[in-house]
Amino acid sequence: MSSLLKLTAAEARLFVRDPTSLVIGLLLPTVILVGLGAVPILREPSADMGGVRFVDYFAPSVIVMSVAVIGLTTLPAVMAGYRERGVLRRMRTTPVHPAKLLAAQLIVNVAAALVSALLVVVAGRLAYGVPLPQNPLGFALAFVLGITAVFAIGMLVAAVAGTARAASGISTVLFMSVMFFGGVYLPRFMLPDAVARVGDYVPPGVQTLLDSWNGESPDPVQLLAMAVIAVAAGAASARIFKWE
Repeated sequence: MSSLLKLTAAEARLFVRDPTSLVIGLLLPTVILVGLGAVPILREPSADMGGVRFVDYFAPSVIVMSVAVIGLTTLPAVMAGYRERGVLRRMRTTPVHPAKLLAAQLIVNVAAALVSALLVVVAGRLAYGVPLPQNPLGFALAFVLGITAVFAIGMLVAAVAGTARAASGISTVLFMSVMFFGGVYLPRFMLPDAVARVGDYVPPGVQTLLDSWNGESPDPVQLLAMAVIAVAAGAASARIFKWE
């Protein structure tokens, strides 16, 4: 078994054993969608949303939460904590380069975000008949670019934060911003137009998820914005990341 595979398996066990990561990262978005859907009026077609049910409209915003809670809170705090406790420094004295630990963390957390998003889709479909994405290829592209941008920003936070507490502080501000622009605190149709337009370009790009979910083609400019953010944040984090 390769060292990367061993590290990934170890990080996966640590993730599963952490109740906070497991409950908030994997289950909370699904619980929120199921809880909202339990309110009868939210399962009725709404004129404010063009005859769409609120539970259908809100599902992509819950996916935004599933990505952001892992990519912007769990990942940066764990990596900054490893640096603060000297784990990365000690690994540099072994044949296993600490970059492999970073890669293992990325693999585990991206997989967790995918599972969390899948749980939202499956639970919404089974519990309330929430339609599946009507443009699956467009949705997959939007999701991949969006999650890449979010995790690149998370790694940038891990790169600049000297301690786990500092990472948590920065991540909290970013997470709350993503939740606001992503229509989690208030549905996007209730936001001012200017705020909603800004939200179109805030990772993970909720509007591209909404468009492809409803069968439309995601805006190529918005997709390009996600790609640019992912490349820029990823390059910056790789350049300034410190092992100690």
